[in-house]
Amino acid sequence: MNKKLIMGLPALLMLLFIGCEKKYQSPAHYENDLFSDEHQEGKAYIMNEDECFEGSELVIASSSVKLADSSKGRGKSFFLYKVGSGKVLKTVRDSTVETPMLFLSPYKLKLKNNDSMYVYLKKLEGYRLIARDRNLKYQWLKGASVYPVKKK
Repeated sequence: MNKKLIMGLPALLMLLFIGCEKKYQSPAHYENDLFSDEHQEGKAYIMNEDECFEGSELVIASSSVKLADSSKGRGKSFFLYKVGSGKVLKTVRDSTVETPMLFLSPYKLKLKNNDSMYVYLKKLEGYRLIARDRNLKYQWLKGASVYPVKKK
């Protein structure tokens, strides 16, 4: 009888421990979202004109911005825009900016024909191969929208 008890007791204890639910192993049970009121899925934050100007390294007012090339349909989409001429309103890196110049945008900009617009740019991050090939230095500021130049 002692042999059966000694052999059966570990098996019984194993079944008992396997059957117990451990709540601490499920992190979703203890999850508390501290920023639940700030989640807005599907809505991108769009900066206003002042935020765009402050966040940019180069701001140009131009009426000659055109789509030069795109990679749509060939991997990760990006668009190359050409600024023919314009007035430099702010620069952080370069004292002079040569035009015409190209800049990269990860998304297609809504350009209006023959309207002057502000071009908000920052230093190009990534895209090393195309930057060397096309002499790119700048990319469109993320979160910036296309704002028309205000007539004074």
